Amino acid sequence: MSIQIDVVRICGFRGIANIEITLPRVAVLLGQNNAGKTSVIKALQLALGDYSRYLTDEDFHIGDDEKRQELITVDVRFIAMNESGRVNEFPTAWQNEFGDKIQSEPDGKQYVAIRTRAKPDKVKGGYTVERFHLEVWAAISGWQDVPVNTKNRLTKRLEATPFISIDAQRDIHNELKEKTSFIGRVLSSVEYKEDDVAELERMVAKVNQEAITKSDHLNSLKTHLDKLNQSFAGSGQTELTPFPKKIRDLSKRFSVHFGESDKDSFSMEYHGMGTRSWASMLTVKAFTELMVKKHEDEVEPFFPILAAEEPEAHLHPNAQRTLYKQLIDTTGQVIISTHSPYIAGLAELHEIRSLRKTGNSVEVYQLRDNFEDDDLRKLKREVVHSRGELLFSKAIVLSEGETEEQALPELFEAYTGQHPFALGINFVGVNGSGAKYRPFFILAKDLNIPLFVFSDGEVDTIIGLKKTYNKIFGDTDVENTSNIFILTGTDFEGYLFSQGFKGLIEQTIREVDGEGKIDDWIQKKNGELLKRIKTNKPPCVTCKQHIFEDVLRDFSGEDGVNQAILEIIDSKKPQYAKAITGNLIKLPKESFPQKIIDLFKEIESGV
Repeated sequence: MSIQIDVVRICGFRGIANIEITLPRVAVLLGQNNAGKTSVIKALQLALGDYSRYLTDEDFHIGDDEKRQELITVDVRFIAMNESGRVNEFPTAWQNEFGDKIQSEPDGKQYVAIRTRAKPDKVKGGYTVERFHLEVWAAISGWQDVPVNTKNRLTKRLEATPFISIDAQRDIHNELKEKTSFIGRVLSSVEYKEDDVAELERMVAKVNQEAITKSDHLNSLKTHLDKLNQSFAGSGQTELTPFPKKIRDLSKRFSVHFGESDKDSFSMEYHGMGTRSWASMLTVKAFTELMVKKHEDEVEPFFPILAAEEPEAHLHPNAQRTLYKQLIDTTGQVIISTHSPYIAGLAELHEIRSLRKTGNSVEVYQLRDNFEDDDLRKLKREVVHSRGELLFSKAIVLSEGETEEQALPELFEAYTGQHPFALGINFVGVNGSGAKYRPFFILAKDLNIPLFVFSDGEVDTIIGLKKTYNKIFGDTDVENTSNIFILTGTDFEGYLFSQGFKGLIEQTIREVDGEGKIDDWIQKKNGELLKRIKTNKPPCVTCKQHIFEDVLRDFSGEDGVNQAILEIIDSKKPQYAKAITGNLIKLPKESFPQKIIDLFKEIESGV
């Protein structure tokens, strides 16, 4: 690589009031619908491509005062790069290409900054789009107000850095009919040597003759059409050409067939939208590679910026992964907007940019550059690669185990009347406590995702939660934080007991395992070894070992029955979690356990 766009600033475009986005060579834009992903791509297309001819009033941002702004500003900065990262100077070819547009930072690093401004033309109608190269790359504060030197106005786009956009709505079957499509442009550029043209046309003429000779219907048709010569004094002659007579006309009847083999391939119009969409994107890649080769042959600098909207559309998960690998394996810079957790899971963490709608504008977030210890591996393995949907969350609710992970989403739906997924809320059991929360905390903090914790309340559990939370979010009174809910001194099942749901739990056990389950458990387990504990007695004189005592199960009294019930639930947690939840949601929502009600109210107010 020789250059790269490293920063884009956008002001006043669609839903974007003012943002700055840093871009790696491959950037993956994530976010909910209407979060601004497409707006970022279209803003780049306005600055570097052909979007100016599509501008409408709706592209101008509506401010907090409900008035439509009359100026769009997009700044793009190019820097010099090699395989290791940013370097001080552009290669000679790019220095020649950029010329006097090149500026230098105080440390000597070169850059080229292009500003695009669009505004309504109140005299002629329509819109005026102007581009300038900047002499200073200003600090982010008030960047759009920095004046430009009107002598630096660009009269044309940068041809060496074309912006190639792959639209979300794409279909190779339709594009084959359009000369301006990418495959149409590939076909129109097809060239043969003069001798090859003559030979190919002789071959086509022979095939045409064979096709007519061997068809009674075509022979009959030709015989009748030959009678046209009666109107031309006997001098006319009909020529049937089932296949294009001239090589220059091949593109007019060009088609694409696909199948598992030549024998069972069929035209793209009979394939599903997934295959047609995928094929369309691959034609863009083919076009780009042809352009790269052409410039290499001419020893000219060339750096395309390829932007693909929702490449996952119509494709199954494995095809999405394959297509992503194909897209990023290309010359130039690649920007992908996606809703796919499979594509997000393949992206490197430094490539992810998360866009979020906040009030009347859009904000962009990314994961930190420096990770401590094993954080990077854990974040990849335990969150992004296995739970890619969390990257699109409007809120994340964490708990320790599978009971809460099963119960809380169903209780939430029963309480609010809406499925959590429909609201972008993800409930996650982290399978432990303390450090197990850490990668999820990092994700939520860096990407500004609202976070809630529903935690067991044993002493060691609270200590671990406090330690992990404070390392990520700073010193916080965890037990009095509005987004953290702790079941003081107990776990989820114990909390249900304390809230008066013992009868419901007993009923659930009877429904799952029969009427006599609790009595049978007590009778079978009572008196069995529970554990061994170290005593304060002096060590054994002979072996010098500490003296231990056996602790036996004792199910006598109400506490003993309660302990038996908890052991029964613990013996088949997944099954009992589902069954207990099923009985809880039958209750009026006002009767739900109070901590759960408090959690749901806080989620509703924070999302």
